[in-house]
Amino acid sequence: MAVSRFLYNCIYLFVVLTLAGVAFSRHQPADELSYEVRAEQEADWIIKLPGQPQVSFKQYSGYVTVNESHGRALFYWFFEATHSPEKKPLLLWLNGGPGCSSIGYGEAEELGPFLSQKGKPELKFNNHAWNQAANLLFLEAPVGVGFSYTNTSSDIEDLGDTFTAKDSYTFLVNWFKRFPQFKSREFYISGESYAGHYVPQLSEVIFDKNMYVPKKEYINFKGFMIGNALMDYETDQKGMIDYAWDHAVISDHLYDEIKLECNFTFKNPTDACGIALRKYLDVYKIIDMYSLYAPTCFHNNATSINKQFPVIQGIARHLFSKQDGWHQKPAGYDPCLSEYTEVYLNRPDVQKALHANVTKMSYPWTHCRHSEFWKDAPDSMLPVIRKLVNGGVRVWVFSGDTDARIPVTSTRLSLKKLGLKIVEDWTPWYSNHEVGGWTIEYEGLMFVTVRGSGHQVPTFKPKQALQLVKHFLADKKLPTTSF
Repeated sequence: MAVSRFLYNCIYLFVVLTLAGVAFSRHQPADELSYEVRAEQEADWIIKLPGQPQVSFKQYSGYVTVNESHGRALFYWFFEATHSPEKKPLLLWLNGGPGCSSIGYGEAEELGPFLSQKGKPELKFNNHAWNQAANLLFLEAPVGVGFSYTNTSSDIEDLGDTFTAKDSYTFLVNWFKRFPQFKSREFYISGESYAGHYVPQLSEVIFDKNMYVPKKEYINFKGFMIGNALMDYETDQKGMIDYAWDHAVISDHLYDEIKLECNFTFKNPTDACGIALRKYLDVYKIIDMYSLYAPTCFHNNATSINKQFPVIQGIARHLFSKQDGWHQKPAGYDPCLSEYTEVYLNRPDVQKALHANVTKMSYPWTHCRHSEFWKDAPDSMLPVIRKLVNGGVRVWVFSGDTDARIPVTSTRLSLKKLGLKIVEDWTPWYSNHEVGGWTIEYEGLMFVTVRGSGHQVPTFKPKQALQLVKHFLADKKLPTTSF
C-alpha cells in the first residue's frame, strides 16, 4: 500500500509539473525564463480551489515582499485572461476602505472569475469576469489588509495614502520580476470608492518613476479607471446631502438644517451640524446606503444585520466620519454575500490552496481592517488627476447612480470642479437595447454613469461593467445607439 501511494504521488507530481510547463510556454518559451523565475511561478500556481468550478485559464497567488528589513509582504491573486492571454493587457484592481480587501470585494463579490455563494459549491463562475478583457491582478494593500502582513508592528501605525502608494509600487516592480512575460504588456489600474485615492496616487508614482527608472523597472502604464470614487471631500459630502434629498431619503426640514449648520469646507463639525448629520445617518440604519433600492441582510429570526467596523471610505477627521452611523459595510444584491466570503477565506484548506496566511495570523481574515491608524489623506485628488490627464494618461470615471455613499451628484460636482473642457455633453450609451447610462466626454477624461447600479458596479450591473472595461481598455467610446 505504501509503495502504491508513493507511485501515485510521483505520477501526480509529474502531471502537475508538466501542466505548469504548458502554462509557461503559452506566454514565453521556457528557455527564456530562468530556473528561479519558473520555480517562483510554480510555487504560486493554484491547481484548484475547494469548491471551484472547472476553468481553462491559469491562476496564481502568493506573497511579494515589499520591505525585507521590516518583513513586509503583500498578498496577490492573479488570473490569466480567458482567451489569448499572451495578447491581452494587464489590469490591476484595487478596492478602497482605506483598509479593505480587493480579494474579498473585487475578486469574490464583483469582477473576479470566482464569486462567493451560499451552500455547495462555495464558488460560482462569473460569466462577466473581467479576465475576459485582460489579465487580471488583485492586490491586498496596505499591509494588515486581508492576508498581507508585516513583521514590524510599528508599520501599522504609519499607514496612510503615501505608505500605500509606495508599497504598491514596490509590489508591482517585484511582481514583474516574478512574471516577466507580462512586463511589456500595456498596464492599467482600476478600482472603486477609496481607490479614488489609491488609484490616482499609485498612477502618479508610476508616471513620475517612469521618467528616470532603468528599463528593467519601467512599467508600460497607459491609464486608469475609477468608480464611485472618493475624489474631493468638499464636493463628495455636499453631493451626498443633495442626493439624499433628491431621492426622498431625508425631509425638506432636515435638508435645510444641514445646509444651514454644516460647512463642508471645514474639517470639524459644529455641535449643531453633528446633530443634523446624525439624523441624516439614522436613515441608513434601515436602508442600504450603498444601494438605495437593494434589500438588507436578514437571518431567519427576521433581525437585520448591520455590521459595524473601522472607518470605510472616509478619514476620521472629516465631518461625516465622526458619526457612528457612517461605519457600515456595503452590501450587494445578495446582502449577505460578504458573510459567505469571510467563511470561505477563513477555511484552512482554502488558505492552503491560495498559499495564504503563511504567518498564521492571530486574527481571522476580514474584509476591512484598522483604518483608524490612517495618517495622511489629501482632501482632494483633483490636482493629481489633472496632472495625469495633462500628462496623456487615459482616465475614465464611472458612477453607479443608486449609490448614496459616493453618489453620482458628488462625482459630477467633483468633475465640474476639475475644470476640464466638455467635448461631448450628456449622451446616452447602450447595453444591447437598453440605455446603460450617460456619458460626458471631457478633454482627456471620460465620465460614465451606470443606470440602476449601486456602489459596487460590477456586483449590481455585471454585464454593463464588463462592457465598460472592454471599451476603456480599447480606448473606444461606448455605443450611442441600441444594438
